[in-house]
Amino acid sequence: MIDLKELQKEVIRNKKEKGFNQTDTALEFCRAFEELSEAFSKYNKGQLGVAEEFADVMIFILGMCEKMGFDLEKELLRKVEINKKRKYRKEKSPDGKDVFIRMRTPEDP
Repeated sequence: MIDLKELQKEVIRNKKEKGFNQTDTALEFCRAFEELSEAFSKYNKGQLGVAEEFADVMIFILGMCEKMGFDLEKELLRKVEINKKRKYRKEKSPDGKDVFIRMRTPEDP
């Protein structure tokens, strides 16, 4: 299994070594979004390279987490457990697709 904490550190080491942006957090958010948009575009066109674009998104996210002092591995595991306990109801959208609506509960407001 991969150690996300170490991967966060490796992303920052590479950014420093290459002279990439390390100070403009808003730009990093924009770049992560840009890479996600590229992944969607390739997926939508049936092109290869979607997974590579996802990797680019993760590199930006891992770097931002390291810069901001977040332990992404810990947060992911915590969020997976939260999501397991959440309740949803299934409804239909106007075009007939299934839509899942989260039900707020006293335990999960």
